[in-house]
Amino acid sequence: MVVPDAVRGALVEHAQAESPNECCGLVLFRGDTAERYVPCRNAAASPYRFELDAPPETWFLEDEGYELAVFHSHLSSPPRPSRTDVENIGLWDGKPYLILSVRSGELAAWRIVDGRIQAETLEG
Repeated sequence: MVVPDAVRGALVEHAQAESPNECCGLVLFRGDTAERYVPCRNAAASPYRFELDAPPETWFLEDEGYELAVFHSHLSSPPRPSRTDVENIGLWDGKPYLILSVRSGELAAWRIVDGRIQAETLEG
């Protein structure tokens, strides 16, 4: 997976703006490359978890050939899915899942499939 600097910058900016709560949004991939980021609202407004509240029209972007990847921030923990992330994966099971650690600035990509966490290679 490739996340160009412009998209990565948007992720960092959103995460910093929402601190001390986790931020969340959708990264739009075409093939293996992220083309843009759609910031969403964390309906949980919590520093420990997120509830993705995306604009309804966002879900139709898959019809335009995009693969949607969920993104959220961790304030101080490493960018690895937490137990809460795994338990609440829902519709995102098997889809790309990106996490940014606000403290370290590290971005990591994962897939959570049937409760198993799989690391994805991230470039960019």
